[in-house]
Amino acid sequence: MARGLDFSGPLSAAGAPAQPQESLALRDGFAMQLRAYDSGRGDAPLLMLVHGSGWHGLQFDHLARRLSARADVLVPDLRGHGAKPGVRGDLAYIGQLEDDLADLIKARRKPGQKVILGGHSSGGGLVVRFAGGPHGGMLDGAVLLAPFLKHNAPTTRPKSGGWAQPLTRRLIGLSMLNAARIRALNHLTVIQFNMPQAVLDGPLGDTATTAYSYRLNASYAPRGDYLADVAGLPPFLLVAGRADEAFDAARYQPTMQPVTDKGRYLLVPDIGHLAIVDAPETAQAIEGFLDAF
Repeated sequence: MARGLDFSGPLSAAGAPAQPQESLALRDGFAMQLRAYDSGRGDAPLLMLVHGSGWHGLQFDHLARRLSARADVLVPDLRGHGAKPGVRGDLAYIGQLEDDLADLIKARRKPGQKVILGGHSSGGGLVVRFAGGPHGGMLDGAVLLAPFLKHNAPTTRPKSGGWAQPLTRRLIGLSMLNAARIRALNHLTVIQFNMPQAVLDGPLGDTATTAYSYRLNASYAPRGDYLADVAGLPPFLLVAGRADEAFDAARYQPTMQPVTDKGRYLLVPDIGHLAIVDAPETAQAIEGFLDAF
């Protein structure tokens, strides 16, 4: 994909058949689709992995299988995404993704079990948002894989390396309306994604999500004062590739460390934005992080 993200690795690394999905009813009755990878251990933490923009939880299948030796791993398809999205690219209100994740933790956490929330790209941004929001106290740890911090953060390349195509005027207008508590137009599309045509024409093309409404886009990232959300993170591990097309990996630590000393940072040479999920260094680092829980 010209000036975008390389999907060839993640989509060609299918290997074994994917873990079957199950359904969990959330507070409003929405049937969230998720994959569960149980450790079979009574002392294992709960690790929930949140996918990035445009795709769904299948991106974590290989990593989740490996990490299930150390944690009970849950991988949801967020509302608005995947094979059964509800309304694709949309949700009911800003903050609903956080409420959904809280519902999932409450439903699947065992008594006394430690909870680690992890995410890739926009999923990592949602982890940061969750930590800084009303449910942040539910977390004992966080894993951030090349996280999106904010469009104006020093870590973000222009248009996320060609992946994101924001409708800037509409975004500005809706932001102003929301500041005045006018939310009637929050269903309108504000961002589109440069999804490769080969993906859209492939066997999983109908599960891709190529555009977001204002309210979903706002829900999928830290708040305007993103550093306040960063400061709310529990102990965390951040892993990114030095060849990331969307984000400047070298700027994560200088950006985040002034507001929190709870992070460990690993930059992997020669690895791009999507490939970081299945990089061996990523799995090894997360395994070491989980051992502390």
